[in-house]
Amino acid sequence: MSKQARHSHHIWVQPHNPVRPDLRLTPVQPKEPTFYYFAYGSCMCPVDLKRSLGENTHQYVVGTATLTGYRLGFYCYCANRDCGALDVVKDPNKSVSGVLYRLPWRLSEHLDKREHVQQGGYRHEFVDINCQGKIYSKVRTYVVVNKLSEEIAPNDWYFNVVLRGAVTCGLPEEYCWNLFNHMYQLQQRVVKGVSV
Repeated sequence: MSKQARHSHHIWVQPHNPVRPDLRLTPVQPKEPTFYYFAYGSCMCPVDLKRSLGENTHQYVVGTATLTGYRLGFYCYCANRDCGALDVVKDPNKSVSGVLYRLPWRLSEHLDKREHVQQGGYRHEFVDINCQGKIYSKVRTYVVVNKLSEEIAPNDWYFNVVLRGAVTCGLPEEYCWNLFNHMYQLQQRVVKGVSV
């Protein structure tokens, strides 16, 4: 038997995943823990949220979202801003539009600080959120701990940042107009001397 004939009996098995020299093995990075957060006030504006969290937050926006069974109200006095700040109050006939974020867990403490959780300003509330046709369960939002009996008007700065966030993030036009009108009416009560 010739050498050539002996070699013809060997079958070369081609691997299913041939080695490609252009691919390099890279270690798999563990995914960073995250949490979902529903913003309905000044935190709807990623630029303003960045001020508190210390990094760009546009990348964490999931989309516009709706919280059903609640309504908005200015039942919080914000000493830092010397004006009323937004809160959500349970109301089975209403809904609140806002922004759903998926934030890295490392930002949780910064968000709590912004909302004065340690001082008893706001507390966590875990809610179901509808975002782009999908329901997200156990989403964190913030509600005022000691609600005022009547609403307090926002100042111009808070008015503008809330409205800018609502418009920039694409909340429905009718909702933005209703939000504008609500804040405007509260401010007019103060101008007319019917301060709450």
